Amino acid sequence: MHLSELTHPNQLHGLSIRQLEEIGRQIREKHLETVATSGGHLGPGLGVVELTLGLYQTLDLDRDKVVWDVGHQAYPHKLLTGRYSNFHTLRQKDGVAGYLKRSESKFDHFGAGHASTSISAALGMAMARDLQGDDYKVVAIIGDGALTGGMALEAINHAGHLPNTNLVVVLNDNEMSISPNVGAIPRYLNKIRLSPPMQFLTDNLEEQFKHLPFVGESLSPELSRVKEGMKRLAVPKVGAVFEELGFTYMGPVDGHNLEELISTFKQAHKHIGPVLVHVATTKGKGYAIAEKDQVGYHAQSPFNLATGKGVPSTKPKPPGYSKVFAETLIKLAEDNPKIVGITAAMATGTGLDKLQAKLPKQYIDVGIAEQHAVTLAAGLACEGIRPVVAIYSTFLQRAFDQIIHDVCIQKVPVFFCLDRAGIVGADGPTHQGMYDIAYLRSIPNMVLMAPKDEAELQRMVVTGIGYTQGPIAMRYPRGNGYGVPLMEEGWEPLPIGKGEQLRRGEDILLVGYGSMVNPAMQTAEILSEHGIEATVVNARFAKPLDTELILPLAKEIGRVVTLEEGCIVGGFGSGLAEALLDAQVNVPVLRLGIPDLLVDHATPEESKAELGLTPAQMAAKILATFAVEKPVLRV
Repeated sequence: MHLSELTHPNQLHGLSIRQLEEIGRQIREKHLETVATSGGHLGPGLGVVELTLGLYQTLDLDRDKVVWDVGHQAYPHKLLTGRYSNFHTLRQKDGVAGYLKRSESKFDHFGAGHASTSISAALGMAMARDLQGDDYKVVAIIGDGALTGGMALEAINHAGHLPNTNLVVVLNDNEMSISPNVGAIPRYLNKIRLSPPMQFLTDNLEEQFKHLPFVGESLSPELSRVKEGMKRLAVPKVGAVFEELGFTYMGPVDGHNLEELISTFKQAHKHIGPVLVHVATTKGKGYAIAEKDQVGYHAQSPFNLATGKGVPSTKPKPPGYSKVFAETLIKLAEDNPKIVGITAAMATGTGLDKLQAKLPKQYIDVGIAEQHAVTLAAGLACEGIRPVVAIYSTFLQRAFDQIIHDVCIQKVPVFFCLDRAGIVGADGPTHQGMYDIAYLRSIPNMVLMAPKDEAELQRMVVTGIGYTQGPIAMRYPRGNGYGVPLMEEGWEPLPIGKGEQLRRGEDILLVGYGSMVNPAMQTAEILSEHGIEATVVNARFAKPLDTELILPLAKEIGRVVTLEEGCIVGGFGSGLAEALLDAQVNVPVLRLGIPDLLVDHATPEESKAELGLTPAQMAAKILATFAVEKPVLRV
């Protein structure tokens, strides 16, 4: 059977080990070919090919439920569930999503782009099954990196108190999240993943006792105690921990041995109560280049499959925001040993791997534990350290209560650096950094700022580290800057709450925030071609807003447009409109930003065009709204 003929995972039933291995070879071939062409997550999916095949041969996916944690390792799952023919559209607009998506397939039982959610969701499904008197199987697959997330441990704690709720948790242990895992849990797992595979003593032991002279059936209670004691001796240390938490532990199992996997999964499904199957896998399995560089090949832009090298750009690109942020932070940290960078398993993405390499004592990776990262930073700040918490906008959402409860209420000086703010592209709605302006703006004592370009980002890093009156946050987009001149050192901090006027015009006021300032300038030029002259303000700060600059201009000009790369609901434009209302400056306001909808996977350029956020589209909207003249139709 060829992979292209598989339209339903139940077609795996009855296939021989050799046939499954051939399907696995084809999965890896298609996986590599697709990611090399269009980009995407590489190492995670390659590592779970056999795990997926072995598990799915033991399930009826017309009834049984499977929840993949995060979902970027589920490319094999997608290829086995009817998406082979359009898999070449992976992560492209209107194509196959890079994560699981309930609306995309009936086999995507639960969607996720953030880690550590699978056990909670699967346990909910299992409890719903029991409440409704059904009997389908429920399986959660979670990586060892995601297991460091507190939510996963909360779910394990709950499931362990439900001895009659059947649930299988598959621990995909490859010693990695994106980077090598940190912390006590991964260290414990590493102690046993390389040890000889051990399974619990089975009922065969009981049968052997029964055949001893003078024993027979008479020692049944005592026999149970003997079995439990021997089990503790046989189970590796971490297995015993899971056992104490109420799980039946099986493993470690070779995650690339189909025969062993299928046998173990069959046993797991027979057990009553929660079971944890510990599967040892190799990230990037089957592609030697990815196995050797598991961090670099976690995800890739298009690359040459033979060499593993990226497709070279046709023209030089300006430095990325993350790189500029990291290099500026390092310069400052070299002169100030109290500066400490904190990340939550995103060292490479945030650029803090450069800080780790240069100043390892001033670098902390807490693993996938954003809540802990924020409260840890609060504790550091209480004792005079200058913590710089670099977390993607979408992931900082997970620590909303800690930002309020542990940072803002106590007014401790933590500097939040929100990478990937705004539209991020192919990762889709789980990763879009749409909400940070709205969710941070509402919290007392928080200062919010965003740079118009990479040079202003340098000054904002200095501003954030130097601000000691309370918490401060800086958002900046994914990708490259504009190529503006950068300074090596000597950056001046910005005055808190002060913007700047970039252009003067009498007809309309455009107030841009962060990544939308330069598009505001481009929009003003298009308006000028139509006889409309705009004043453009770079707000710099969403909170406190520079009302001394903006309100008089709004009152004088009489038409206001706000531009932001974030959700309109509760965002920057809402804040400016509130300020105008409070000051009784009654002028019309047009807010341009992300409307009240989820932005799906596509390139950022495609998403902006669909949302009407290109300069030409915004100029047309402005002209139409204020009825100055006919809308601009030029693109």
